[in-house]
Amino acid sequence: MAEEPNNASAPGALAGATGIVDDKVSASSWYALGLLLVVYVFNFLDRSILGILAQPIKEELGVSDTEMGFLGGIAFALFYTILGIPIARLADKTVRRTLLAICLALWSVMTVLCGFATSFTYLLVARIGVSIGEAGGSPPSHSMISDLFPEHRRATALSIYALGIPIGAMLGSLIGGTVNAEYGWRVAFIVVGIPGILLALLVRFTLTEPVRGASETIVKANAEAPPVMDVMRFLWARRSFRYLALGAALHAFVGNGVGYWFPSFLIRSHGLDTATVGLWLFYLGFAGMIGTFLGGYICDRLGKRDDRWYLWLPGLATVLAIPFSVYVYLGDDVIRALFVANIPVMLGAFYLGPGFALTQRLVGVRMRALAASVLLFVTNLIGLGLGPQLTGIISDVLHATTALGVDSLRWSMVSVLGLNVISTLFYLIAAKYLIDDLKAPK
Repeated sequence: MAEEPNNASAPGALAGATGIVDDKVSASSWYALGLLLVVYVFNFLDRSILGILAQPIKEELGVSDTEMGFLGGIAFALFYTILGIPIARLADKTVRRTLLAICLALWSVMTVLCGFATSFTYLLVARIGVSIGEAGGSPPSHSMISDLFPEHRRATALSIYALGIPIGAMLGSLIGGTVNAEYGWRVAFIVVGIPGILLALLVRFTLTEPVRGASETIVKANAEAPPVMDVMRFLWARRSFRYLALGAALHAFVGNGVGYWFPSFLIRSHGLDTATVGLWLFYLGFAGMIGTFLGGYICDRLGKRDDRWYLWLPGLATVLAIPFSVYVYLGDDVIRALFVANIPVMLGAFYLGPGFALTQRLVGVRMRALAASVLLFVTNLIGLGLGPQLTGIISDVLHATTALGVDSLRWSMVSVLGLNVISTLFYLIAAKYLIDDLKAPK
């Protein structure tokens, strides 16, 4: 998978040998963004479908909330985050399009194999395979998008890409819940896994590898990718990145901790079936899409006045979501609670595009995939790894030590919301250092 030579006709190519960038975004760049969005949809579809299927899997395999939390949390996040670093390093040195296609094919095949699981151990191994493949999804995609779109439009572009999160989650809930109700959870895994294999071929043969640094005024695309530890030290020296990563990690802890268990909560505390839950979560996905897009779009507009809006806005949205979330988890009227849920779902998605875009702005063109992977390493190890796991553990502890019964999960979800306050504080601290870090040499 050797590096392909730069091609001046590639999407996002330079306007001339001087390195001056044409601000106009080409049709091929929009096609690439659209295709990468579809890939990210499948990334989250294959990842999130486990949430809607958690209750029937738990009942059939006879496992606890702690074990299901391990399956959807640490077991997935550990391999996803650790392998994300070397895969991102490959993306900074090799053909990103080909690497992405290989990883997409791998996680799709492993999703299909989840459908053949006859034990918890089998399912665990298959889900680890999914996580290994998905580790190679976002870093090369972030890097390519940053080469296709100019800096002042990058948060919007990355927010469009991040729409894959709510779209994938809503499709996972709808398809998983509906197929499970008719044919069982194993068939649901197979149904969502097979199309990804075909999509991998489309990525490999229709996506053009963009010129590195094509969206920059000063291009360093031909420079060698710096060593991994040099990039780590570079990122650590940017205090804004440190606090951004911590804020996003705690934000993701809450999002994954309650998001993974939300279907089970609706089934246990409100008596809904998987098909009904799937339809409601599909509906809520539109709020997530709106929030994901607006977060990047508004920040790109406000950021022209002050770059710190890329951190101020996510912080404000994060803390505002808390009271609405409490009502959703504790309300007795499930229909009213689900309508109110649109508010925290929308606000909770504001941080995605701005966080991705700032990370790309803080580093050089040969650090982008690795920088994206480092951000994802922190957010997913803490958020995806610990969120579902600890929420499940708290639920089991409350169930064993209190008279809450099935409502132990409801109160477990409420208990983690306080971390959103700390997340907001980290965003605000990051904003304090952002201007100086953006001016620092890359």
